[in-house]
Order: sequence, then structure tokens, then C-alpha cells
Amino acid sequence: MNEAQDQQPVLFVVNGKSGNNTQNWDELIHDFFKDKPVQVEVLILDESCSTGIVQSTIEEKKPGKVFAVGGDGTVKLVAECLLNKHIPLGIIPAGSANGMAKELGIPTDINKAMELALKGDTRSIHLIKVNNQYCIHLADIGFNAFVVKKFETSVGRGMWGYIKASWKVLWEHAKMEVDIKADGKTVRRTAAMVVMANATKYGSGALINPDGDLGDDLFEVIIVKKISLSEIYKMMFSHMAYDPSKTEVYQTSSLAIRSKARAHFQVDGEYLGKTKQITATILPRALDIIVP
Repeated sequence: MNEAQDQQPVLFVVNGKSGNNTQNWDELIHDFFKDKPVQVEVLILDESCSTGIVQSTIEEKKPGKVFAVGGDGTVKLVAECLLNKHIPLGIIPAGSANGMAKELGIPTDINKAMELALKGDTRSIHLIKVNNQYCIHLADIGFNAFVVKKFETSVGRGMWGYIKASWKVLWEHAKMEVDIKADGKTVRRTAAMVVMANATKYGSGALINPDGDLGDDLFEVIIVKKISLSEIYKMMFSHMAYDPSKTEVYQTSSLAIRSKARAHFQVDGEYLGKTKQITATILPRALDIIVP
């Protein structure tokens, strides 16, 4: 962070509908910073959660830092407004899924998370462009995307909500026949799901990509050939090595997937319907992130 940015306001973009939150964020944020040498601006998003209002507020207020207050969807929305602007993005985890906050070690305590506006460090990370979507976290087709669809309409939230949705999908999903081209090599697989992993774990806490690195200018492709209770247990709890007969992992900077049939598709926890084709490319050092 340079001196000019330190003298600029800190903008908090709040999704008041995230998670089960009933917090008065405008009051909480201003109270926290009232005795601190920081000028703050608070934008409470309406139900549309439009990127337009976020972009226009950034242009008007000219913040030195922008904090997304919400879950992974809010982080994705704000991140898209900051691409290649070199304005650092901070996160206040306040959603039902806070995978990126967990990834970066952001405190779940609100006050400690807001302290990052004063004391946090900044690092550059890459993103993935998946079809026409920017992926800050994880995208996939197949099993998990179907789980996301179920999860969006389920009553439970967090890890156990994900487990219940996974259990339902386990008995309903069909495997995909996919051709996967990465770095000039094409493989054909029968798969339950294919993950494009910028980060390492889902918002539920499931570790899908143990070797992921947000700064290496590569992303991982995880081909899950068979979903089993033992593999789900590894992702959620034990984090032991995958069974290679069930899961393959590749590193790449670009990817193309063609599925024989239309498959469920999600990016950063947002279900986007079904698709037969995926293209993904790395966007090196596209976003500056504030970390502890």
C-alpha cells in the first residue's frame, strides 16, 4: 500500500442479505473507525447487487481500499469491479459460505477482520476466466454444481447443509463423458465432476485442491472420476491424499472441456445452469487482496 492510498477512504460494500445477517453494518463500521485515522464510506447493496452501483461508487469516492462484506458471491461481485485497478480488496466474512475468507486466513471475528483495513498486508493473486465469468475461487461442472443448485433451495447452511445436499445428489447425478484439453494435450474421461480450482477449498470447508497456490499463475484441474463417501470424507475432514483411481489432478494455464451431454455448471458458488462446453484461462496477478 502506497502513501497516497493510505490517505484515501476505505469503502465497505455491504450485502445486507448475506447469510442470516441482521447486523446494522453502517453503524457498526462507523463506530469501529470513529476514533481511528481512517475515513470510511459504506455502500449497502440493494437486492439487485448490481456491479454498476459498485463501479460508480468507486469512481466517485476514489477509495484506497475496498472491503466486501458478505459471502463468496459478494467477494466475486466486488472483485470484478476491481480487476486490474490495483485497489486492494479486503473481505469481511458475513455470508453463508465464506470460502475465500477461509482460504486467505481472514478472521471470522468482525472487529478483527476490520482491523485489516489498518494493519493488513497486500498480495497479488491470479483469477480464472471461465467462459464469460471471472472465477476468484472455484468453478466446476457435474456433481458439485448440482449440489450448489440443491443447496440454494435447502434449509440448512454451512458444512452440514452441504453434506445433506451432497447426499441427495449422490443418488441422482449421472456421470459425464468429457474431452479435456489442457496445454495441448487432450484426455477423454468418464467423470462425476471436473473442477477448475483457483483456490484450494469450497466455502463448506471441503478441501478439493490441496496443492493450490493463488500466486503461481497456474490453476488446477481436478477430475473426479467417482464420487464416494470415502472421498467426500477426505475432502471434508481427513484431507488425506486422493485415490488416483477416482481423482486426477493437472496444473495448467488454459483449459477446454467438451461434454457429450449438458452438465450442471457453477462459478464461485453461483449456479449457472447447464453447459456442454467450458473454456478457462488464467489471468495473472489480476487482483490485489488484503490479508492478515
